[in-house]
Amino acid sequence: MTNVPAEPALKPARPQFSSGPTVKFPGWSLDKLKTESLGRSHRSAVGKARLKYAIDLTRELLGVPDDYLVGIMPASDTGALECAMWTMLGARPATVAAWESFGNVWIQDAVKQLKLPDLQVLDADYGQIPDLTQIPQGNDVVFTWNGTTSGAKIPNTDWLAADREGITINDATSAVFAQEMDWAKLDATTFSWQKVMGSEAQHGMLILSPKAVARIESYDPEWPLPKLFRLKKGDKINRAIFEGATINTPSLLATEDYIAALEWAKSIGGRQAMFERADANAKIVTDWIEATPWLRNMVDDPAKRTNTGVCFVFQGEWYDGLSDEDKAGVPKKIAAMLDERDVGYDFNGYRDAPPSLRIWCGGTLEQEDLKRLLPWIEWAYETIKSST
Repeated sequence: MTNVPAEPALKPARPQFSSGPTVKFPGWSLDKLKTESLGRSHRSAVGKARLKYAIDLTRELLGVPDDYLVGIMPASDTGALECAMWTMLGARPATVAAWESFGNVWIQDAVKQLKLPDLQVLDADYGQIPDLTQIPQGNDVVFTWNGTTSGAKIPNTDWLAADREGITINDATSAVFAQEMDWAKLDATTFSWQKVMGSEAQHGMLILSPKAVARIESYDPEWPLPKLFRLKKGDKINRAIFEGATINTPSLLATEDYIAALEWAKSIGGRQAMFERADANAKIVTDWIEATPWLRNMVDDPAKRTNTGVCFVFQGEWYDGLSDEDKAGVPKKIAAMLDERDVGYDFNGYRDAPPSLRIWCGGTLEQEDLKRLLPWIEWAYETIKSST
């Protein structure tokens, strides 16, 4: 082994760079969580009050319109998104648009599970977004606002007409609290607590427009609905679900953790402050990628680059000369080397993505930790390169 570089002097104070569950907010500790709801029924007055408070804080911080419903769902973002698909799709032609792993799951749901007869599928490779203007305005549409595993986001909602007939189902799990939602064009929006807010997993949020409520109340799908997806009571939507009476038993400990994160976000300036933190964090990483000749952002178009899970791949004469197996090993080795040294955890690229690294840049991260991580990636890369 020759020309092995010296290890950087500083390590991140908080080495959690996972894209979900993400790092807790700065200053988080268990003693910040309120405990009076623990060991109580979620149907008790205190339990329902805390669930309702989580809903109300979510509405306030995200700027959700007053006539939209906000509810807590089981099974994280997946449960909330599939509930929207199972209860609303099938009433009219539909489009599912995907450009990364989770969006492709929704395609499989539409094709293999719901077996929608009049279905348009739009997909694109990692780092790209399909031509969304191909989607008829009369179609229902399912899409992922921000590609968690590719780092590609929609640059705008111009492709959605304000008066479109179809409903929009928006998987926003790695976008809310980092990017502004165009609520007027969104009918069902979902996300999970463990993404941008860094809270505990297994709970999702479902936000419904009046148009979505009207669809649910006027339409009964031909397939059976499991209890976890049943939003109606008789012929009307069960509004109690959106007031804290969850469909099944939630974790009140996880609820308290989510509330603590929401209160922290409110204390620093709300969603605008969260947007600014994510933008500043992402700029550190994207500027470094641009200045590093052996790296390339997975997303070519700057307008489509995320400010949360920034994904990047390797390039250059040395890397391009490796076998496919050895290419795939480079990011794995970098991630393992930094994990062993408690420098950076869980930032290898997604398993189905091209060989890559993915650094979370959401608002709960601190800039200094990102600045300290990047020289370590350079060190690990040069160490691997010098050993071959």
